[in-house]
Amino acid sequence: MNSKLKVWLQATRLRTLPLSLSGIIVGNGLAFSNVNFSWMIFILSLLTTISFQVLSNFANDYGDGVKGTDNDSRIGPPRILQLGLLSRKELKQGIQVCVFISLILAASLIFLAFGISNQLYSLIFIGLALGAVIAAIKYTMGSNAYGYRALGDLFVLTFFGGVSVLGSLFLQTKLFTVELILPAISIGLLSVGVLNLNNMRDIKTDKESNKITMAVLLGARFAKAYHLFLLLGAVLTAVLYVKTNLEPSYLFMIAVLPMMIHLRRVLGYDNPKEFDPELKRLALYTFLFSILFSIGQNI
Repeated sequence: MNSKLKVWLQATRLRTLPLSLSGIIVGNGLAFSNVNFSWMIFILSLLTTISFQVLSNFANDYGDGVKGTDNDSRIGPPRILQLGLLSRKELKQGIQVCVFISLILAASLIFLAFGISNQLYSLIFIGLALGAVIAAIKYTMGSNAYGYRALGDLFVLTFFGGVSVLGSLFLQTKLFTVELILPAISIGLLSVGVLNLNNMRDIKTDKESNKITMAVLLGARFAKAYHLFLLLGAVLTAVLYVKTNLEPSYLFMIAVLPMMIHLRRVLGYDNPKEFDPELKRLALYTFLFSILFSIGQNI
């Protein structure tokens, strides 16, 4: 493989993709029994979400690299700009290409779902797509990056949970009921859990770089308690939703067992380096959770 292509592939951070797809899987799992379910909408939803995640990863690499947050003291995997594998100009061009691809995919998805007859729905989802692009870029880029003001958790809950689950469901069914907020919150909380692990791992270097995260605000001890709240809250909201069904299926609880083992490990860790492998584990557990939850809604 061409060395430059390998660098760009490394910059995409493939390990982040399963987590970003979890909400889409749950939303489409909830919509699967609908007579109007479209596999093409499902596939386009996945591709659009991947493009948003890659855009976010590129922008995060650029923003933290420019601000000096990514440095030799950082515990996690080294970033592309930090290593000098791409220049600022190259990475910024990559971000621009990702914005273009993301908006083209989002526009195609919206047109496929709503055509030209549902203009109000189309406008709402165009607004959500633009919001997702802005959120991906402004997480670490710019002087007012919200990831540096302890707002990352809120945005992850909103986009990985609410927009991803409820948005993908609505694209398929054009329907919404209040109880559907519960699985959206569940996936959102698990996604925030992955972010919280990242922030607990980086708490020392973030403090030194004036990057204020929830973990920095709470401190190491209370960040663990926050992690407990996130995971238990995710399980509880999923259980509450399933209980509303006439024939409830708790298949997703298979994924909860390794999550609880993960939680026990995290609560016992003292060395920030120990949090790093837990990021990948929780992301994969969330992905498994989303698949099992979706299957359970259709058996």
